[in-house]
Order: sequence, then C-alpha cells, then structure tokens
Amino acid sequence: MKNIYYLLIASFLFTNCKSVYITPTGNFNESKAAAAPDYSKSFYWAALPTKADEADKTPKGVTDEQANAKVDVFFMHPTIYTGQKGDDQWNGPVNDPALNKRVDESTIRFQASIFNGVGKVYAPRYRQAHINAYYIQDKEMAKSVFDLAYLDLKNAFQYYLDNYNNGRPIIIASHSQGTTHSRRLVKEFFDGTELQKQFVAGYLVGIPVLKDEFENIPVCQTPAETGCFTSWRTFESGFTPKSYTSDKVAVTNPLTWTTDDTAVGKSQNKGAILRKINKVYDELCSAKVVPESGILWADKPKFFGSFLLKDPNYHIADFNFYYMNVRENAHERAAAFLAK
Repeated sequence: MKNIYYLLIASFLFTNCKSVYITPTGNFNESKAAAAPDYSKSFYWAALPTKADEADKTPKGVTDEQANAKVDVFFMHPTIYTGQKGDDQWNGPVNDPALNKRVDESTIRFQASIFNGVGKVYAPRYRQAHINAYYIQDKEMAKSVFDLAYLDLKNAFQYYLDNYNNGRPIIIASHSQGTTHSRRLVKEFFDGTELQKQFVAGYLVGIPVLKDEFENIPVCQTPAETGCFTSWRTFESGFTPKSYTSDKVAVTNPLTWTTDDTAVGKSQNKGAILRKINKVYDELCSAKVVPESGILWADKPKFFGSFLLKDPNYHIADFNFYYMNVRENAHERAAAFLAK
C-alpha cells in the first residue's frame, strides 16, 4: 500500500495524487491541528447534492442521477495529505485550498462520482491523517492521529443524519484511509442498531476488512444482496504482498460480486476510468479472488503508457479499474433494497 500512492507513474496514469510525501516535524499535538470542520457550511463538504462539485462528473454515456435519486451515498475519501516542507501537522487542514483541490480532482472526481448514478453523494472534508501515520513506530501517536480524523467523519455523518437523510436508504463507500474510518463508522452507527434498517450496502475498499468485522453485517455473496458489505484490494496477478494478507480478510470479485476464487476474464469488465473521467476503457482487466491471502488479482492492464506500470500493487486503482461495474452494481443493490 505504501508505495503506490507516491509513484510518479501511478500518479500520472490514474489520478492527481502527489508523488512524494514529507513527514511532519515533531510529534502529534492536537493543539496544532487545524480547526474542526463546521459541517453546517457547504465549504466543508467535498461533495453535496445541492452544489456543483467533482462528484457530479460522469464518463461518456452515463448521466448524473442525483436529482431524482431515492438513495444516499456517504463517501469517505482516501489519504491525499502528504505534507509539505516545514509542516508540523499530522492531520491535513480542511481549509487548505491546495489540499482540497487535490482531494476534489482525484478521489472525488474518480471515485465518489461512481455513485452519482444511484444516489445523492455526500463526501465530507476531514482532517485526514498524514500517510506516514500508517508506518510510524509510535502506535499510540498514530492512534491519536487517526482518532482525530475519525472524529470529523463521525461528526459529519451525524450532521448528515440530522439534516439531510430524512430516513432515506444509505450506501457507505470508502477507499483506503476512508475505509480505515468507515469500519469504525459502520460498527458504531449501523451494526445492530435501528439505523441498520436503512443500510443498503457498503463498498469498503482498499484496506483489509475482516470477514467477521461486524456482528450483524455479513460479506455480500450475490450481486443484488443488501445489508452487506463488499471489499477488495487489487494486485497484479501472481503477486502476493508480504504483509496485510490473511484468509480472514474479506475479498469480493467486483466483476461477479461473489467471493469464490473463479478467475473472471476482462470481457466482463464493463469499463475502467484512468486519467480522464470521460474516457472509458472497456475490458481493461480481469479479476480473481485469492481467498488464502484476502486480496484480488488482476492481469496487468494494457493501455497507452502501461509498459511504465512496474509496481504490482494496484491499490490506487481499486475503484478505477472496475468503475462501471461498481456503478452498475450500486444501482442493482439499491433497486433490490427499494423493492423490498
């Protein structure tokens, strides 16, 4: 996971993620953190159905359906905060225009937009943990950094429930650091609570999620199942990382929406999105669940410049590679939920 966000070629091919990072100076100090977001103000939302934003973008051939959607999507974006020289903050400031622009033009445009075909998209800005919080030796400090980030997302979700939801069905979607936090959020707000009745499904992608992560929310086993979650982490076929692997980790095939280990060819890939949101790459790559490792294998995709793609960790493209399949599946699950 560590390298893929920062390789220049991955940054060029998939999104606008920064290619280098600078570790903050000193230890975490909450008093140095930027002020907490005020979610009553639209500025602190990267995406809202009531404003024009990057989650409204669509690939060629599909339309933004948020205006008439009967479902809500709460999206938690991955790590974009990579620091800058002289920075002593371990949590990204939500009032930084440059950081917000990078969030919007990468993950909101290329990931959150997947769900505008099925629901009204809500994506809060939050004081995201610096990428190096995943790797520092001081685990207590790392926990404090992530706790601050989660506090923002928890507050954002509560504000959303109190002011926007009005009892509508909810899809939870997240990637990477977003999934670090969505695991906590789903446990706290949905797992075994009254709100679980509104839970359509979870797309908790890019971070290991255990099969038994939740007491009352199982791993999805069919394309139209609801009240369940999906999860996957993508690597080049034949490669198994040395860490973050376990047969206890949930892994879903985003081409079939099952968890069996049948290899599925790229002919079932209905479209990937790489550098440009309006260009769809049909049949870009395959997918195969590797249950003993809890990962997903994809044959190396072929596109202009793909010979430069040397890293077998396709983390940054977990959603991109299967963009149209995820978009279609979210619609299928929502329709099944609404039909009950």
